[in-house]
Amino acid sequence: MALLCASLRTQMSLFRLCGLGTVRITNGLYSPYVSCQSRLPLCRYFSTSRDKRGIGRYLVSSLERINRKYEDFLKKRVPRFFLLYRTFVEGFKILFRDIKDVRRIKAKMSSERVKFQDLPYRDMEKLRQFRRDLIKTVPLIVISIPPCVNYLVFVFMYFFPRQLLIPHFWTPGQMVEFQKQYHSLRAQHHWPVLKGLENASRQVKNGQLQSFLKDLCAKVQSGKNPQVSEVLAVRGLFSGPPLSIKKMSVDQMRHLSPLLFLTPHLPGFLIGRRLNRHALELLQLDRALSRLGPHQLSESELRQACFVRGLNSYSLGVNECREWLSKWLQVSSSLKDSELSLLLHSIVFLSANYPKDPSRH
Repeated sequence: MALLCASLRTQMSLFRLCGLGTVRITNGLYSPYVSCQSRLPLCRYFSTSRDKRGIGRYLVSSLERINRKYEDFLKKRVPRFFLLYRTFVEGFKILFRDIKDVRRIKAKMSSERVKFQDLPYRDMEKLRQFRRDLIKTVPLIVISIPPCVNYLVFVFMYFFPRQLLIPHFWTPGQMVEFQKQYHSLRAQHHWPVLKGLENASRQVKNGQLQSFLKDLCAKVQSGKNPQVSEVLAVRGLFSGPPLSIKKMSVDQMRHLSPLLFLTPHLPGFLIGRRLNRHALELLQLDRALSRLGPHQLSESELRQACFVRGLNSYSLGVNECREWLSKWLQVSSSLKDSELSLLLHSIVFLSANYPKDPSRH
């Protein structure tokens, strides 16, 4: 109903701009003072612009009044549905605002010839998240266009909110609940990733690096958090075989994909390309965040940044999130583009046990 009112207000505005005015006949056949009824029959169907504005305001105000009564009815009689309804309306407002922001960023990139990696952190993150949300949003928008049919969206919101809707259309409670569920699905792949590293370590010819990698995996498996220096000590293994993105096994890539919420059910070469693209995007985000300074992030931005990088941030305090993000940036800021594989594995190294490390207590 709210969307219908907005649409009608727009249409009435267009009608006022494009509508015909009163016809004046100034030739000798008709006098300016002849009444409209004595003119052509069509005249009776046209009114003055003032009348049309009055009719437009009346219709819009009537629809707004009906909409308020409708919302009051929902709020009193079906409060749970009213919460979904308000979430739906507010979600679309945020979505449309994001669309405007993305258009602004794209225009800036085009006019000033700015590349993605040179954008400010917030603009870069906006584009990244918008691309991911757009895939799930298009079906929702299509369903919402026809009158009456758009109420199917409320059914989807009620029964399948996590699977079918983007965070714009989640309630605050759902936001926390679903992030935990997503993280639990991601955490199921921590152990297989570490086992894959142990198996790959047998192919490492450098005895010292092989020992460092085994010790690192054993430390994480024992429930401890490794130091930044311990993670960076094995960086040389992740720029070539057997652990670079292009050289690692398909099974290892399939376990890494869910860490970035990517489907593992694709051919191996496609999985490798997607992992490389998303890992490079994440590294560029880290560099932009380092330029901005993580202390500039609001609490919601901080939690989202940690969640994207593998941490269940919605169950931690703000200081713990800042501590972890600082540790993450120390690792990523030291990596080259050829060491993207280590950035992906750091999702497990740094977040698997944080902050539940026995040595911290």
